[in-house]
Amino acid sequence: MPLPLVTEMPEPQYVMSPDGIRIATYSWGDEDQPTVIAVHGFASSAKDNWAATGWVRDLQSAGLRVIAIDQRGHGASEKPTEATAYRMGALVADVATVIDTYTLEQVRYLGYSLGARVGWHVLKTLREDEVERAVLGGIPDGKPLGRLDLDQARAYADHGVEVTDPVTRNYVTLADRVPGNEIRALVALAEGMRFDHADPDLGAPPHQPLLIAAGSEDRILEDARGIADRTPGAGFLEIPKRHHFNAPGARPFREAGVAFLAA
Repeated sequence: MPLPLVTEMPEPQYVMSPDGIRIATYSWGDEDQPTVIAVHGFASSAKDNWAATGWVRDLQSAGLRVIAIDQRGHGASEKPTEATAYRMGALVADVATVIDTYTLEQVRYLGYSLGARVGWHVLKTLREDEVERAVLGGIPDGKPLGRLDLDQARAYADHGVEVTDPVTRNYVTLADRVPGNEIRALVALAEGMRFDHADPDLGAPPHQPLLIAAGSEDRILEDARGIADRTPGAGFLEIPKRHHFNAPGARPFREAGVAFLAA
């Protein structure tokens, strides 16, 4: 029987991170199916990136189980407002803890934007037999969220001051669009990510099969293509007529990503 066109969100199941942050997770499918860990982008959520766009439905139709995560600071997960809570190591540890808590021996990884950058480090941190392949969409070759004007974002969060910087305004608009977002937590995340050298290390890339994707109208298109070109075993998909914020819902991206993860 075909799955419903609109994926219903189950009640979140909470996992406790090593530093005591509650992380919301959502599961679809049977435990004996191969599992995809799906990790969303900045200011988004598991529902926004993966359930509402058809990814969960199509991954299930391809015979895959899906466990999606609300990253710390997002969705139903806890939202600390200290920048130190959002170092890359903490975000990677959250994913590893979810895998351990669900007692998964091997997973496939799906990430977009911030979730893709986290995924790169997950691939490098966990064993190759634990994460066997990955789709990384919208992964830029540059400082994560480095173009965000933190002073303007804080002024908006604290006092409602109008944001004039175009890049910061885009992120604030995106954050306001998703119910439950807390601007102060997202500003802390943007600041916390600057503590680490979180760029993809192209001198020592992951060895797992990768599909890297970016929209044709995304300013990081050529940087993402460069990452794919310099990563052995990586393929590249240019998503037609999409920019950074609407690429996750593109059918060509979903179809190619599902086929790659189901291979």
